Amino acid sequence: MTDPTLPGTAVGRVGEPGCERPVVVVDGTAFDARSVTDDIGPAFLARGGLPALLAAARAGALAPTDIGGLRIGPPVATPTKVVCIGLNYHDHASETGQVPPAEPIVFLKDPGCIVGPDDDVEIPPGSTRTDWEVELAVVVGRTASYLADPAHALEHVAGYAIANDVSERELQLERGGGQWDKGKSCPTFLPLGPWLVPADAVADPQRLGLRLQLNGKLRQDGTTAEMVFDVANLVWSLSNVMTLRPGDVICTGTPAGVGLGSADQRYLRPGDVLELAVDGLGRQRQRLVAHGAA
Repeated sequence: MTDPTLPGTAVGRVGEPGCERPVVVVDGTAFDARSVTDDIGPAFLARGGLPALLAAARAGALAPTDIGGLRIGPPVATPTKVVCIGLNYHDHASETGQVPPAEPIVFLKDPGCIVGPDDDVEIPPGSTRTDWEVELAVVVGRTASYLADPAHALEHVAGYAIANDVSERELQLERGGGQWDKGKSCPTFLPLGPWLVPADAVADPQRLGLRLQLNGKLRQDGTTAEMVFDVANLVWSLSNVMTLRPGDVICTGTPAGVGLGSADQRYLRPGDVLELAVDGLGRQRQRLVAHGAA
């Protein structure tokens, strides 16, 4: 029986942290993927495992599995790196009083801050400016290095997911020493997933709506059509300054509506609830907790 809450085609990982098992979803039914792979990670993507896994599910070679009530983990295990793009939406640049950049602004997040899409997010000790950012995440499927142009860049994309690029603005902007990484990599600062939706199941990555609610109030409501640099340009540009490897995650920027640019300067507090959605990629829900809270 199909589950209307599941995507049409996707892969993911379910189970407690450190014990996730891989699943594949086809036509709204979840299948146990362990007969094909022990995990969804860089090695699996590097060997071209995603098409083979989907084919096995469609051929009836995998057993259906009930994942109801299980924790959903991040859809990709242990990426080598997480590359992020700043000020990549025209409206977000405007709300922060800045001009859209002439070249992509690049910073890194520690892959160790990745958590599941519905896991709690910790507010760092003493923080009063922890902020939210709904983003389209790109997962690399093929090594990309010194690509000649953007024309074939999307051939290196395995798929897409939802990311929340949680940020501590004081660390980022006032104590960052001119770079942003310090405010971006605190523990739990990258809820990812729930699903990795294959690239060929997303008709156009530049026509996706992104939304974020804080305690039920809509704060972000944008579209990837507003990107300054589209996905193909980002993959091409990044490949010319670093090697992109299978499993790497690219967070492509956030639309307007973050706390930093808001009229009320509202930031996150313990007890807050964030709900995020990107068209066709599913939903996230996080509760904010103080660091060290039980």
